[in-house]
Amino acid sequence: MIGVDEVGRGCLAGPVVAAAVILPSTMPKDDARQIIRDSKTLSASQRLQADAYLRSCAITFAIASASAQEVDQLNIHHASLLAMRRAVTALSLPAEASCHLLVDGKFTIPNLIDHPTLTSATQQPVIHGDAKILSIAAASILAKVYRDNLLTSLSLEYPAYGFSSHKGYGTAAHFAAIHAHGLTPHHRVTFCSS
Repeated sequence: MIGVDEVGRGCLAGPVVAAAVILPSTMPKDDARQIIRDSKTLSASQRLQADAYLRSCAITFAIASASAQEVDQLNIHHASLLAMRRAVTALSLPAEASCHLLVDGKFTIPNLIDHPTLTSATQQPVIHGDAKILSIAAASILAKVYRDNLLTSLSLEYPAYGFSSHKGYGTAAHFAAIHAHGLTPHHRVTFCSS
C-alpha cells in the first residue's frame, strides 16, 4: 500500500508538495499511531520527530512538488495531482510491482498508467485519509516537514516576508509584506490577485 498526500494547497506562496510512502506491514499500528497522525494535528516538534521516525522505518518514500508557477498555470487542483503523480513515480519500486495507492481526498491521480512500474496500480481516494490511514498520515508529515523547511529557507532570501513563521499562508503579516514589498517569484499570482 502506498499512501499519498499533499500539503500547501491554500498558501499564497511556495509550491504544493506531495509525498508518497510505503510503510512496513510489520509496523506496530498502535505504537505508530502515537507518532504518526494527520500533520495538521501535530506541533512542529512532533512533526519533526515523526519525520525522523518515518525516514528511518519507511520501506520507501518520495517527495515532489508543483511550483507556484505551475499552480498559476494549471490551478491548484491539477497542480496538486501533478505533485502527487511526481511523488508516486519517483518511488523506488521493483519492476512490474503490484501497487495499491491510497490517495487523500476524493480524486485519484491521473496518468499513472504511463509509468512502467505502475501499469497495474490501483487507486482508492480516501476523504480525510490523513486522519484515517496510517500511510496517508505518514505522507502528510513527510510533505509538511519538507515544505516547511523549504519556506523557512526562503526566509533567508526574502526576510521581509516572514516565510519562516507563516509558511506561505495568508496571515495578516504576510498580506502586509505583500502590500509593502510586492510579490516574489515564489508567490502564486492567482492566489494574491484579490
